[in-house]
Amino acid sequence: MNEKKRCKYGTGGVDKKNNEGYPDPTAYEALSNIKKAEKGFKPIVYICSPYAGDVESNTEKAKRYSRFAVFERNAIAFAPHLLLPLYLSDDDPEERELALFMDLVFLGKCQELWVFGENITNGMRREINKAKRRYMTIRYFTEDMEEIE
Repeated sequence: MNEKKRCKYGTGGVDKKNNEGYPDPTAYEALSNIKKAEKGFKPIVYICSPYAGDVESNTEKAKRYSRFAVFERNAIAFAPHLLLPLYLSDDDPEERELALFMDLVFLGKCQELWVFGENITNGMRREINKAKRRYMTIRYFTEDMEEIE
């Protein structure tokens, strides 16, 4: 950042204060967002959708939702329910519980939680509640990938 911008908007460093010494998180956040955009920033989004029940259909939907996040919304999609069933059994209660625990760990590495569909399963509810406790951005979408405002 050049000296003129630094004086106008503050240092934007750890203290996030403007040139007069007052806290200025709005300018800091705006400049941070500009830097992210310049670097081609893509948020890591956690894809939250049903898995249990009709596993085959739900897996295909999760793939569609992930492609939507990547190609339509310029995000990095992470859908653990596409990965974990490759080596953990959803039919074994201990392994299912381990997978749900791992889901929440993965969720902590993401910037946003994207919830797809109207059917909120118990596993999804756990993920949503954890995201709320972490004050994460949660976005809701229909099964047709239309965002619900």
